[in-house]
Amino acid sequence: MLRRCAMVLSVASFVLFADSARADVFNMTAAQTSLLFVPVGDPGNLADTAMMGDHTTGYGSVPYEYQMGKYDVTVGQYCQFLNAVAKTDTYGLYNSGMAGNLPTIGITQSGNSGVYNYSITSSYSEAANCPIFAVTWGNAARFCNWLQNGQPTSGVEDASTTETGAYSLNGAITNAALMAVTRNAGATYFIPSENEWYKAAYYKGGSTNAGYWAYSTQSDTVPSNVLCSSGTNNANYFDEWGTGNGSWSNAPNYLTPVGAFSASPGPYGTFDMGGDVFQWNEASITGSSRGLRGGAWSCNFLYLPSSYRGHYDADSLPWNETFSTGFRVASVPEPSSIVLAVAGVLCLVAYGWRRRLAV
Repeated sequence: MLRRCAMVLSVASFVLFADSARADVFNMTAAQTSLLFVPVGDPGNLADTAMMGDHTTGYGSVPYEYQMGKYDVTVGQYCQFLNAVAKTDTYGLYNSGMAGNLPTIGITQSGNSGVYNYSITSSYSEAANCPIFAVTWGNAARFCNWLQNGQPTSGVEDASTTETGAYSLNGAITNAALMAVTRNAGATYFIPSENEWYKAAYYKGGSTNAGYWAYSTQSDTVPSNVLCSSGTNNANYFDEWGTGNGSWSNAPNYLTPVGAFSASPGPYGTFDMGGDVFQWNEASITGSSRGLRGGAWSCNFLYLPSSYRGHYDADSLPWNETFSTGFRVASVPEPSSIVLAVAGVLCLVAYGWRRRLAV
């Protein structure tokens, strides 16, 4: 009994220490958005039965509770990640598209291999809070591993930072190698599965048979692309409508800050699951590409609804490292440090009573 209590207290102490030393993405500097999560409940909900072509979508059923990133991972958060692990950048977490693909938003790399440094360079005041872009599925998986490992700042990409954790990457950079990667048991931060992503975006919630919205703004009507914090059905996409003379939501910046459409949340409180940037999920499509959902600032409304299912190779092919591909993180939370500490105290109290009774 005492041995078990000691183990509980040891774990509680570790978690309390880990919380106090947690890296900046959970507590970003003033004027930058921190990495936040919202709970997704209604475990055991039914899958969507809406028609997609000649068959139902069949997505969205998740038998457990989990958390979804409230926002896409931002430029500021990804820059923190690069400075923490990519001093040499062994596995290509940075690419030049992050500096040159958008006119007013970017991350630049300076210095030489071994001492690389990364900074946000932009003429747009909200650049740090816009979603990161030009990332591959492998980049997103390594970001999740970094979170899983406590956000170390050793400057290297290795087993203690990016190569193990939620995913066993172990140097995987080719499409074939990345397609073979699956989520490890016990992962607490990860790229959402297609069902997890779909549910957080479209499920109406409130029961296990509530049905689904067509759009991630709690609507069955195509959103407006007008950048407005009070619009209740708005998203960042190219309002082309088939005319060839469309309008952008936020030219010349193109991306919008995460949560800018503050009156257009998803059913569980997420933002921008439609528009801004396509978001990676874990789905393996035909065994050769990873899933993308949500649409983007550069595409029209046809990419926004639940019926659209995109996919691209998981490695660093040029199309994936563009201005329209980002990601968000999902999570199964670790036991609260407070809960663990209380459990430890109760364990010691129980042991004390047992000793008294024994005497």
